[in-house]
Amino acid sequence: MGIFAVKTTASQERTVADMIMNKEEPSIHAALAPDSLTSYVMVEAEDESVFDRILDEIPHSRGVVPGMSDISEVEHFLSPKPDVEGIAESDIVELVAGPFKGEKAQVQRIDEGKDQVTVELYEATVPIPVTVRGDQIRVLDSEER
Repeated sequence: MGIFAVKTTASQERTVADMIMNKEEPSIHAALAPDSLTSYVMVEAEDESVFDRILDEIPHSRGVVPGMSDISEVEHFLSPKPDVEGIAESDIVELVAGPFKGEKAQVQRIDEGKDQVTVELYEATVPIPVTVRGDQIRVLDSEER
């Protein structure tokens, strides 16, 4: 049993993964369509011959990449990356969601356990610390870069 890469049309990875799993083929065990991997779906199957039967019936699938991968090659797709990764204290960020959307701020504190960042708004007359989720900010300028 191994991991096979199925080539897909761009932006149709999740659709193809769902259709592969809906085929209820006993030799297919799992399908993975990570956001960071475009035009490919990773499928765990017993052998490559099963794809000859089912991919003709699935729209947006373009075939199987020759060869088989090991689970160690796709492990990094299985654990989610924290939203606050890559953010450091004193970075300049822009809030992209919430009531302060569009405001620029400076990072004061990072709580990796809760995936939250405390920022101080630039254009506020009184500096007020605001705590937001890590996915609600975008780094504009970093001292590490």
